Amino acid sequence: MKVYLDDERVTPSGWVRVYWPEEAIKLLKTGKVTEISLDHDLGDDEHGTGYDVVLWIEEAVYTKNFIPPHIKVHSANSSARRK
Repeated sequence: MKVYLDDERVTPSGWVRVYWPEEAIKLLKTGKVTEISLDHDLGDDEHGTGYDVVLWIEEAVYTKNFIPPHIKVHSANSSARRK
């Protein structure tokens, strides 16, 4: 499964669209995600950002031997993209 986290852009064909970090993380926990593409700014930073998903993946790799999917960042936020 390929997961696309974004609040505004059109979802590419063949991708599952999610709008919030917890939705992406729920799918990641299934172990079926092969690729994830992240936007940083999702319209409500208090609710979370794409970076929160990266932090979850990092922790899961360290604490649960989680095998991460291929990660892309499609955010227009250049400083967040570098993170």
